[in-house]
Amino acid sequence: MSDSQANPETISNAVAKLYNTYPFPPEPLLDKPPPGYNWRWHWQTAYNFCANRKPSSDQVRILDAGCGTGVGTEYLVHLNPEAAVTGIDLSAGALQVAKERCEKSGATRVEFKHLSLFDAAQLEGEFSLINCVGVLHHTPDPQRGIQALADKLAPGGIMHIFVYGELGRWEISLMQEAISILQADKRGDYTDGVAIGRSIFAALPEDNRLKKREQERWSWENQRDGYFADMYVHPQEIDYNVNTVFELIDASGLEFVGFSNPQVWQLDHLIGQAPELIERAKNLSDRQRYRLIELLDPSAITHYEFFLAKPPFQKEDWSDDQKLLAAIAAPSPCTQGWRDSASFFNYDYQIVKLEDAAWQFLKACDRHESKSVAEVIAQTEASLGDVRSLQAQQVILLTPKS
Repeated sequence: MSDSQANPETISNAVAKLYNTYPFPPEPLLDKPPPGYNWRWHWQTAYNFCANRKPSSDQVRILDAGCGTGVGTEYLVHLNPEAAVTGIDLSAGALQVAKERCEKSGATRVEFKHLSLFDAAQLEGEFSLINCVGVLHHTPDPQRGIQALADKLAPGGIMHIFVYGELGRWEISLMQEAISILQADKRGDYTDGVAIGRSIFAALPEDNRLKKREQERWSWENQRDGYFADMYVHPQEIDYNVNTVFELIDASGLEFVGFSNPQVWQLDHLIGQAPELIERAKNLSDRQRYRLIELLDPSAITHYEFFLAKPPFQKEDWSDDQKLLAAIAAPSPCTQGWRDSASFFNYDYQIVKLEDAAWQFLKACDRHESKSVAEVIAQTEASLGDVRSLQAQQVILLTPKS
């Protein structure tokens, strides 16, 4: 729990102390690249999600702002072999783990600096991609933090943000306060806080709401003290709702591109069986619709993950047939199994089942990397509708004719 009256430096020192005590995330170190991928950390797929096209260059600078023990940083390096990656964090202990992690897995091209988000101005140059996951809500001044990062984002660059949601973390906030009350004058002793929290959960009745939520949603990862401490005894946490998260976005001066978990923000799965309500919702603004979704399904919104872009930023429009026919198509690098089957995992680890013509087009794109969509279509039975479907599903990335 945060103390709103505390000095910002005091808060930052308390946060650093927590992460020096429990370096986070407490994931094991590997002597090989990390498994799988996260498309949000792959420059090509992240940019495509935002701009509707493949980026013109992969030789970019990437900043992992609040990198912790380097779990995300390691992926950023391995998934972007032409990029130069920088990681910053205010915890010296976490940074030491991050350096060791990347050294062990061969994640070169990364530089670590002991800086907070507020010190981002000390970094040289600008970055095409800034990753800031699980950090802003732990700072004493999130608006100042996001503004400091926005200043380091290159024009046309993108930023991925992840902050906590108040509705889906309601039970967590109650347990945080309960632990704080029982700690009394031992607040700031994080090992003591973890011990108290575990004792509370062990003592609570099985039908207790807080205990049930922990067991259903969080207990698997919270077996590790580092995760438990980050969730329940953090000295600084600001939780958001749709209204306040857009206040944060507006303060950044950047453009909101979209939520990077768009499947969560679909109204149909909540009131789709009431056409008259769906019709009424058509008159709502995007922000009103998002607010309606979180009000109707509060336990589902535990966080907000979204992309912002720095103007000038243009989203590619592929509605013109001639423009689409002249483009170059390439398979998304964040897909698995499509060479062997028309049923495979897409960029977000969801199953995709393609019709044969679309599948043949996808495979032909892989064989003929420099041919236009028109040339590939001529060698297959695919239609422009198939190409647009593949592009909309982000199975292929398109590059406009230069």
